[in-house]
Amino acid sequence: MIRGESLLSQTRERAFLVGVVMHGMRREEVLEHVDELALLADTAGAEVVGREIQTIRVPNSAFFIGTGKVREIAQKAEALGADVILFDEDLTPVQAKNLEKVIKRRVVDRSGLILDIFARRARTREAQMQVALAQLEYLLPRLTRQWTHLERQEGVIGTRGPGETQLETDRRLITKRIEVLKRELEKISKQRKVRRDRRSHFRKVALVGYTNAGKSSLLNAFTKANVFVEDRLFATLDTTIRALPISRHEKVLLIDTVGFIRKLPHHLVASFRSTLEETLEADLLLHVVDVSHPHFEEQMEVVHQVLKELGIGEKPMLLVFNKIDRLEDREMFYALRERYPEAFFVSALRGIGLQSLTDRITHCLKQEQMEVELCIPLENSEALKFVYAKADVLETRYENGMVCMKCQIHPVQLKRVKEWMVSFRSVENSAK
Repeated sequence: MIRGESLLSQTRERAFLVGVVMHGMRREEVLEHVDELALLADTAGAEVVGREIQTIRVPNSAFFIGTGKVREIAQKAEALGADVILFDEDLTPVQAKNLEKVIKRRVVDRSGLILDIFARRARTREAQMQVALAQLEYLLPRLTRQWTHLERQEGVIGTRGPGETQLETDRRLITKRIEVLKRELEKISKQRKVRRDRRSHFRKVALVGYTNAGKSSLLNAFTKANVFVEDRLFATLDTTIRALPISRHEKVLLIDTVGFIRKLPHHLVASFRSTLEETLEADLLLHVVDVSHPHFEEQMEVVHQVLKELGIGEKPMLLVFNKIDRLEDREMFYALRERYPEAFFVSALRGIGLQSLTDRITHCLKQEQMEVELCIPLENSEALKFVYAKADVLETRYENGMVCMKCQIHPVQLKRVKEWMVSFRSVENSAK
Protein backbone atom coordinates (compact mmCIF):
# COMPACT_ATOMS: atom_id res chain seq x y z
CA MET A 1 0.00 0.00 0.00
CA ILE A 2 1.53 3.31 -1.08
CA ARG A 3 -1.09 5.84 -0.10
CA GLY A 4 -2.75 7.27 2.96
CA GLU A 5 -6.23 5.97 3.65
CA SER A 6 -9.03 6.89 5.98
CA LEU A 7 -10.41 3.77 7.65
CA LEU A 8 -13.30 5.31 9.56
CA SER A 9 -14.64 3.87 12.78
CA GLN A 10 -18.23 2.69 12.89
CA THR A 11 -18.86 4.98 15.87
CA ARG A 12 -17.47 8.45 16.56
CA GLU A 13 -14.46 8.53 18.83
CA ARG A 14 -14.70 10.57 22.00
CA ALA A 15 -11.89 13.11 22.24
CA PHE A 16 -10.54 15.08 25.19
CA LEU A 17 -8.65 18.26 24.21
CA VAL A 18 -5.58 19.75 25.89
CA GLY A 19 -4.29 23.29 25.34
CA VAL A 20 -1.19 24.85 26.88
CA VAL A 21 -0.57 28.50 27.80
CA MET A 22 3.18 29.05 27.62
CA HIS A 23 5.31 32.04 28.53
CA GLY A 24 4.35 35.09 26.47
CA MET A 25 0.97 33.71 25.40
CA ARG A 26 -2.48 34.99 26.36
CA ARG A 27 -5.00 32.53 27.79
CA GLU A 28 -7.69 33.91 25.46
CA GLU A 29 -5.43 33.16 22.50
CA VAL A 30 -5.00 29.53 23.60
CA LEU A 31 -8.74 29.16 24.13
CA GLU A 32 -9.22 30.26 20.50
CA HIS A 33 -6.64 27.71 19.38
CA VAL A 34 -8.39 24.93 21.30
CA ASP A 35 -11.65 25.93 19.60
CA GLU A 36 -9.89 25.34 16.28
CA LEU A 37 -8.59 22.01 17.60
CA ALA A 38 -12.22 21.08 18.30
CA LEU A 39 -13.06 21.83 14.65
CA LEU A 40 -10.14 19.66 13.55
CA ALA A 41 -11.37 16.87 15.81
CA ASP A 42 -14.85 17.13 14.30
CA THR A 43 -13.36 17.03 10.79
CA ALA A 44 -11.49 13.87 11.81
CA GLY A 45 -14.77 12.30 12.89
CA ALA A 46 -14.45 12.69 16.66
CA GLU A 47 -16.86 13.98 19.30
CA VAL A 48 -15.29 16.39 21.79
CA VAL A 49 -16.29 15.42 25.34
CA GLY A 50 -14.01 17.70 27.35
CA ARG A 51 -11.06 20.05 27.37
CA GLU A 52 -8.33 21.20 29.73
CA ILE A 53 -5.98 24.20 29.69
CA GLN A 54 -2.72 24.39 31.66
CA THR A 55 -0.33 27.31 32.09
CA ILE A 56 3.39 26.44 32.10
CA ARG A 57 6.63 28.40 31.81
CA VAL A 58 8.52 25.76 29.84
CA PRO A 59 7.48 22.33 28.51
CA ASN A 60 8.18 19.31 30.72
CA SER A 61 10.69 17.10 28.88
CA ALA A 62 8.88 13.93 29.96
CA PHE A 63 5.19 14.90 29.58
CA PHE A 64 5.16 18.42 28.06
CA ILE A 65 2.70 19.41 30.83
CA GLY A 66 3.02 18.96 34.60
CA THR A 67 2.73 15.48 36.12
CA GLY A 68 -0.13 16.58 38.38
CA LYS A 69 -2.09 17.82 35.36
CA VAL A 70 -1.40 14.53 33.56
CA ARG A 71 -3.03 12.59 36.42
CA GLU A 72 -5.95 15.05 36.46
CA ILE A 73 -6.51 14.58 32.72
CA ALA A 74 -6.37 10.80 33.18
CA GLN A 75 -9.16 10.98 35.78
CA LYS A 76 -11.33 13.29 33.65
CA ALA A 77 -10.81 11.19 30.52
CA GLU A 78 -11.85 8.09 32.45
CA ALA A 79 -14.97 9.79 33.83
CA LEU A 80 -15.98 11.16 30.41
CA GLY A 81 -15.29 7.94 28.54
CA ALA A 82 -12.73 9.56 26.24
CA ASP A 83 -11.00 7.34 23.68
CA VAL A 84 -8.23 9.71 22.63
CA ILE A 85 -6.40 12.73 24.06
CA LEU A 86 -5.69 15.48 21.52
CA PHE A 87 -2.92 18.00 22.24
CA ASP A 88 -2.83 21.39 20.51
CA GLU A 89 0.98 21.18 20.51
CA ASP A 90 3.51 18.91 18.86
CA LEU A 91 4.85 16.26 21.22
CA THR A 92 8.11 14.38 21.09
CA PRO A 93 7.83 10.58 20.74
CA VAL A 94 9.01 10.21 24.36
CA GLN A 95 6.40 12.66 25.68
CA ALA A 96 3.59 10.93 23.78
CA LYS A 97 4.69 7.51 25.02
CA ASN A 98 4.92 8.67 28.65
CA LEU A 99 1.51 10.36 28.48
CA GLU A 100 -0.11 7.20 27.13
CA LYS A 101 1.39 5.11 29.93
CA VAL A 102 -0.16 7.35 32.60
CA ILE A 103 -3.46 8.26 30.93
CA LYS A 104 -3.91 4.76 29.46
CA ARG A 105 -5.41 6.18 26.30
CA ARG A 106 -4.06 7.10 22.90
CA VAL A 107 -2.43 10.51 22.72
CA VAL A 108 -2.32 12.36 19.39
CA ASP A 109 -0.61 15.71 18.89
CA ARG A 110 -1.67 18.48 16.52
CA SER A 111 0.50 17.31 13.62
CA GLY A 112 -0.76 13.75 13.94
CA LEU A 113 -4.36 14.97 13.89
CA ILE A 114 -3.83 17.13 10.78
CA LEU A 115 -2.08 14.25 9.02
CA ASP A 116 -5.05 12.04 9.90
CA ILE A 117 -7.45 14.54 8.31
CA PHE A 118 -5.30 14.77 5.20
CA ALA A 119 -5.36 10.97 4.90
CA ARG A 120 -9.14 11.10 4.99
CA ARG A 121 -9.45 13.98 2.51
CA ALA A 122 -6.89 13.04 -0.16
CA ARG A 123 -8.66 12.12 -3.40
CA THR A 124 -6.12 11.96 -6.21
CA ARG A 125 -3.28 9.47 -6.35
CA GLU A 126 -0.72 12.25 -5.98
CA ALA A 127 -2.36 13.71 -2.87
CA GLN A 128 -2.70 10.24 -1.35
CA MET A 129 0.99 9.56 -1.94
CA GLN A 130 1.99 12.95 -0.55
CA VAL A 131 -0.02 12.32 2.62
CA ALA A 132 1.36 8.79 2.95
CA LEU A 133 4.92 10.13 2.70
CA ALA A 134 4.26 12.76 5.37
CA GLN A 135 2.63 10.17 7.64
CA LEU A 136 5.50 7.72 7.32
CA GLU A 137 8.10 10.39 8.06
CA TYR A 138 6.03 11.41 11.08
CA LEU A 139 5.67 7.77 12.16
CA LEU A 140 9.31 6.74 11.83
CA PRO A 141 10.59 8.21 15.13
CA ARG A 142 7.39 7.06 16.89
CA LEU A 143 7.62 3.36 16.08
CA THR A 144 7.92 2.22 19.68
CA ARG A 145 4.54 3.62 20.70
CA GLN A 146 2.74 3.10 17.40
CA TRP A 147 3.75 -0.56 17.03
CA THR A 148 0.89 -2.05 19.04
CA HIS A 149 -1.66 0.53 17.87
CA LEU A 150 -1.23 -0.38 14.25
CA GLU A 151 -1.43 -4.06 15.07
CA ARG A 152 -4.65 -4.03 17.04
CA GLN A 153 -6.61 -0.94 15.95
CA GLU A 154 -7.88 0.45 12.69
CA GLY A 155 -9.84 3.54 11.77
CA VAL A 156 -9.09 5.55 14.88
CA ILE A 157 -7.57 9.00 15.06
CA GLY A 158 -3.81 8.95 14.71
CA THR A 159 -3.65 5.54 13.03
CA ARG A 160 -5.38 6.15 9.69
CA GLY A 161 -3.25 5.97 6.62
CA PRO A 162 -0.24 3.88 5.77
CA GLY A 163 -0.37 1.33 8.60
CA GLU A 164 -2.02 -2.07 8.09
CA THR A 165 -0.12 -4.59 10.21
CA GLN A 166 2.57 -4.68 12.89
CA LEU A 167 5.09 -5.92 10.33
CA GLU A 168 4.63 -2.77 8.19
CA THR A 169 5.90 -0.55 10.99
CA ASP A 170 9.30 -2.16 10.85
CA ARG A 171 11.83 0.64 10.50
CA ARG A 172 13.55 -0.89 7.48
CA LEU A 173 10.30 -1.37 5.56
CA ILE A 174 9.08 2.12 6.35
CA THR A 175 12.37 3.64 5.23
CA LYS A 176 12.13 1.66 2.00
CA ARG A 177 8.54 2.80 1.42
CA ILE A 178 9.55 6.41 2.00
CA GLU A 179 12.21 6.06 -0.69
CA VAL A 180 9.70 4.50 -3.11
CA LEU A 181 7.15 7.25 -2.47
CA LYS A 182 9.76 9.96 -3.02
CA ARG A 183 10.75 8.40 -6.36
CA GLU A 184 7.12 8.12 -7.47
CA LEU A 185 6.37 11.69 -6.43
CA GLU A 186 9.46 12.89 -8.29
CA LYS A 187 8.08 11.26 -11.45
CA ILE A 188 4.72 12.96 -10.91
CA SER A 189 6.51 16.26 -10.28
CA LYS A 190 8.28 15.97 -13.64
CA GLN A 191 4.98 15.18 -15.36
CA ARG A 192 3.44 18.21 -13.63
CA LYS A 193 6.32 20.37 -14.91
CA VAL A 194 5.65 19.19 -18.47
CA ARG A 195 2.00 20.20 -18.07
CA ARG A 196 3.06 23.56 -16.64
CA ASP A 197 5.35 24.13 -19.61
CA ARG A 198 2.43 23.49 -21.96
CA ARG A 199 0.48 26.15 -20.09
CA SER A 200 3.41 28.58 -19.96
CA HIS A 201 1.78 31.02 -22.41
CA PHE A 202 -1.11 31.51 -19.97
CA ARG A 203 -0.86 33.86 -17.04
CA LYS A 204 -1.71 32.36 -13.67
CA VAL A 205 -3.64 33.62 -10.67
CA ALA A 206 -3.38 31.49 -7.51
CA LEU A 207 -5.95 31.44 -4.72
CA VAL A 208 -4.30 31.16 -1.31
CA GLY A 209 -5.73 31.38 2.17
CA TYR A 210 -6.52 29.74 5.47
CA THR A 211 -8.38 26.47 5.30
CA ASN A 212 -12.15 26.87 4.83
CA ALA A 213 -11.81 30.50 3.70
CA GLY A 214 -13.91 29.76 0.60
CA LYS A 215 -11.24 29.47 -2.10
CA SER A 216 -12.99 26.61 -3.92
CA SER A 217 -16.32 28.42 -3.72
CA LEU A 218 -14.68 31.49 -5.26
CA LEU A 219 -13.17 29.37 -8.04
CA ASN A 220 -16.61 27.90 -8.73
CA ALA A 221 -18.22 31.34 -8.76
CA PHE A 222 -15.64 32.65 -11.23
CA THR A 223 -15.50 29.67 -13.59
CA LYS A 224 -18.54 27.45 -12.88
CA ALA A 225 -15.97 24.70 -12.35
CA ASN A 226 -18.10 22.68 -9.90
CA VAL A 227 -15.09 21.99 -7.67
CA PHE A 228 -15.85 19.99 -4.51
CA VAL A 229 -16.95 22.37 -1.75
CA GLU A 230 -17.73 21.52 1.86
CA ASP A 231 -17.94 23.68 4.98
CA ARG A 232 -15.15 21.79 6.69
CA LEU A 233 -11.45 22.21 7.26
CA PHE A 234 -9.25 20.88 4.44
CA ALA A 235 -12.10 20.05 2.05
CA THR A 236 -9.61 20.64 -0.80
CA LEU A 237 -6.17 18.98 -0.91
CA ASP A 238 -5.66 18.68 -4.65
CA THR A 239 -4.69 21.48 -7.00
CA THR A 240 -7.52 22.52 -9.32
CA ILE A 241 -6.81 24.70 -12.37
CA ARG A 242 -9.56 26.38 -14.38
CA ALA A 243 -9.63 29.06 -17.09
CA LEU A 244 -11.12 32.49 -16.37
CA PRO A 245 -11.87 34.82 -19.32
CA ILE A 246 -10.70 38.36 -18.51
CA SER A 247 -11.32 39.85 -21.96
CA ARG A 248 -12.88 38.81 -25.25
CA HIS A 249 -9.62 37.27 -26.42
CA GLU A 250 -7.74 36.31 -23.27
CA LYS A 251 -8.05 33.82 -20.44
CA VAL A 252 -5.99 33.39 -17.31
CA LEU A 253 -5.59 30.23 -15.25
CA LEU A 254 -7.07 30.23 -11.74
CA ILE A 255 -5.26 27.85 -9.38
CA ASP A 256 -6.94 26.56 -6.21
CA THR A 257 -4.60 24.79 -3.75
CA VAL A 258 -4.66 23.30 -0.26
CA GLY A 259 -5.53 25.73 2.52
CA PHE A 260 -3.03 26.71 5.19
CA ILE A 261 -3.47 26.40 8.94
CA ARG A 262 -1.65 27.39 12.10
CA LYS A 263 1.25 25.02 12.88
CA LEU A 264 0.98 23.22 9.54
CA PRO A 265 3.21 20.13 9.94
CA HIS A 266 6.63 20.50 8.30
CA HIS A 267 6.36 17.05 6.67
CA LEU A 268 3.13 18.12 4.97
CA VAL A 269 4.60 21.32 3.57
CA ALA A 270 7.57 19.37 2.23
CA SER A 271 5.42 16.57 0.78
CA PHE A 272 3.05 19.01 -0.96
CA ARG A 273 5.90 21.10 -2.35
CA SER A 274 5.34 19.93 -5.94
CA THR A 275 1.62 20.75 -5.66
CA LEU A 276 2.45 24.20 -4.32
CA GLU A 277 4.83 24.80 -7.24
CA GLU A 278 1.75 25.86 -9.22
CA THR A 279 1.41 28.72 -6.74
CA LEU A 280 5.13 29.53 -6.89
CA GLU A 281 4.83 30.27 -10.62
CA ALA A 282 1.68 32.40 -10.36
CA ASP A 283 1.75 35.97 -11.69
CA LEU A 284 -0.75 37.15 -9.07
CA LEU A 285 -2.04 35.83 -5.73
CA LEU A 286 -5.56 36.22 -4.37
CA HIS A 287 -5.42 36.01 -0.58
CA VAL A 288 -8.93 34.77 0.27
CA VAL A 289 -10.03 35.48 3.84
CA ASP A 290 -13.15 34.34 5.69
CA VAL A 291 -13.93 37.79 7.04
CA SER A 292 -16.83 36.41 9.10
CA HIS A 293 -14.42 34.36 11.24
CA PRO A 294 -13.87 35.96 14.66
CA HIS A 295 -10.09 35.50 14.36
CA PHE A 296 -9.61 36.22 10.67
CA GLU A 297 -6.70 38.61 11.28
CA GLU A 298 -4.69 35.89 13.03
CA GLN A 299 -5.48 33.59 10.11
CA MET A 300 -4.22 36.25 7.69
CA GLU A 301 -0.92 36.38 9.57
CA VAL A 302 -0.57 32.58 9.39
CA VAL A 303 -1.03 32.71 5.61
CA HIS A 304 1.57 35.48 5.29
CA GLN A 305 4.06 33.40 7.28
CA VAL A 306 3.53 30.28 5.14
CA LEU A 307 3.88 32.31 1.93
CA LYS A 308 7.11 33.77 3.29
CA GLU A 309 8.41 30.26 4.06
CA LEU A 310 7.58 29.24 0.49
CA GLY A 311 9.51 32.23 -0.84
CA ILE A 312 6.53 33.96 -2.44
CA GLY A 313 5.67 36.51 0.23
CA GLU A 314 6.62 39.38 -2.09
CA LYS A 315 4.47 38.33 -5.07
CA PRO A 316 1.77 40.77 -6.23
CA MET A 317 -1.32 40.03 -4.15
CA LEU A 318 -4.94 41.12 -3.86
CA LEU A 319 -6.71 40.84 -0.51
CA VAL A 320 -10.17 39.27 -0.88
CA PHE A 321 -12.57 39.33 2.09
CA ASN A 322 -15.02 36.51 1.39
CA LYS A 323 -18.33 35.58 3.10
CA ILE A 324 -19.48 39.18 3.60
CA ASP A 325 -23.06 37.88 3.46
CA ARG A 326 -22.41 36.52 6.96
CA LEU A 327 -21.56 39.96 8.35
CA GLU A 328 -24.78 41.03 10.03
CA ASP A 329 -23.26 44.04 11.79
CA ARG A 330 -23.16 46.87 9.23
CA GLU A 331 -20.98 49.00 11.51
CA MET A 332 -18.38 46.23 11.52
CA PHE A 333 -18.52 46.10 7.72
CA TYR A 334 -17.89 49.85 7.42
CA ALA A 335 -15.10 49.65 10.01
CA LEU A 336 -13.42 46.87 8.03
CA ARG A 337 -13.66 48.87 4.80
CA GLU A 338 -11.96 51.76 6.52
CA ARG A 339 -9.24 49.57 8.06
CA TYR A 340 -8.60 47.61 4.85
CA PRO A 341 -9.26 50.06 1.99
CA GLU A 342 -7.32 47.86 -0.45
CA ALA A 343 -9.48 44.77 0.22
CA PHE A 344 -12.21 43.42 -2.05
CA PHE A 345 -15.38 42.47 -0.18
CA VAL A 346 -17.12 39.55 -1.88
CA SER A 347 -19.50 36.67 -1.34
CA ALA A 348 -18.60 33.72 -3.53
CA LEU A 349 -21.83 32.03 -2.49
CA ARG A 350 -24.07 34.92 -3.59
CA GLY A 351 -21.90 36.35 -6.37
CA ILE A 352 -21.42 39.70 -4.65
CA GLY A 353 -18.43 41.83 -5.67
CA LEU A 354 -17.04 39.38 -8.23
CA GLN A 355 -17.11 41.75 -11.21
CA SER A 356 -15.04 44.44 -9.49
CA LEU A 357 -12.56 41.77 -8.41
CA THR A 358 -12.34 40.44 -11.98
CA ASP A 359 -11.76 43.99 -13.25
CA ARG A 360 -8.90 44.48 -10.78
CA ILE A 361 -7.34 41.13 -11.74
CA THR A 362 -7.46 42.24 -15.37
CA HIS A 363 -5.95 45.61 -14.50
CA CYS A 364 -3.10 44.04 -12.50
CA LEU A 365 -2.23 41.68 -15.32
CA LYS A 366 -2.51 44.42 -17.95
CA GLN A 367 0.05 46.48 -16.05
CA GLU A 368 2.69 43.95 -17.03
CA GLN A 369 2.01 44.28 -20.75
CA MET A 370 4.61 45.67 -23.14
CA GLU A 371 3.93 47.73 -26.24
CA VAL A 372 5.87 46.17 -29.12
CA GLU A 373 5.98 46.00 -32.90
CA LEU A 374 5.99 42.50 -34.39
CA CYS A 375 6.63 41.49 -38.00
CA ILE A 376 5.46 38.00 -38.95
CA PRO A 377 5.39 36.30 -42.39
CA LEU A 378 1.93 36.57 -43.95
CA GLU A 379 1.78 32.83 -44.60
CA ASN A 380 2.31 31.99 -40.91
CA SER A 381 -1.37 31.80 -40.05
CA GLU A 382 -0.73 30.01 -36.75
CA ALA A 383 1.42 32.86 -35.43
CA LEU A 384 -0.99 35.55 -36.64
CA LYS A 385 -3.94 33.76 -35.08
CA PHE A 386 -2.05 33.51 -31.77
CA VAL A 387 -1.19 37.23 -31.72
CA TYR A 388 -4.76 38.32 -32.48
CA ALA A 389 -6.00 35.93 -29.78
CA LYS A 390 -3.51 36.87 -27.06
CA ALA A 391 -2.59 40.52 -27.65
CA ASP A 392 -4.29 43.88 -28.01
CA VAL A 393 -3.46 44.82 -31.63
CA LEU A 394 -3.33 48.61 -31.99
CA GLU A 395 -2.09 49.05 -35.58
CA THR A 396 -1.51 46.77 -38.58
CA ARG A 397 0.36 47.31 -41.85
CA TYR A 398 1.52 45.01 -44.65
CA GLU A 399 4.93 45.21 -46.32
CA ASN A 400 7.12 42.75 -48.28
CA GLY A 401 4.95 39.73 -47.47
CA MET A 402 4.97 40.56 -43.76
CA VAL A 403 2.28 41.58 -41.31
CA CYS A 404 3.68 44.25 -38.98
CA MET A 405 1.60 44.92 -35.88
CA LYS A 406 1.93 47.37 -33.04
CA CYS A 407 0.36 45.66 -30.04
CA GLN A 408 0.27 45.35 -26.29
CA ILE A 409 1.27 41.89 -25.12
CA HIS A 410 2.39 40.18 -21.93
CA PRO A 411 6.05 39.04 -21.77
CA VAL A 412 4.89 35.45 -21.27
CA GLN A 413 2.95 35.55 -24.56
CA LEU A 414 5.74 37.44 -26.31
CA LYS A 415 8.21 34.69 -25.49
CA ARG A 416 6.18 32.25 -27.58
CA VAL A 417 5.57 34.73 -30.41
CA LYS A 418 9.32 35.33 -30.79
CA GLU A 419 9.66 31.79 -32.16
CA TRP A 420 7.67 32.87 -35.24
CA MET A 421 8.81 36.48 -35.68
CA VAL A 422 11.17 37.83 -38.30
CA SER A 423 11.62 41.15 -36.46
CA PHE A 424 10.72 42.61 -33.12
CA ARG A 425 10.98 46.11 -31.70
CA SER A 426 10.03 47.29 -28.24
CA VAL A 427 7.99 50.45 -28.52
CA GLU A 428 7.74 51.00 -24.76
CA ASN A 429 9.41 48.91 -22.08
CA SER A 430 7.76 50.47 -19.09
CA ALA A 431 4.54 49.02 -17.67
CA LYS A 432 1.38 50.44 -19.15
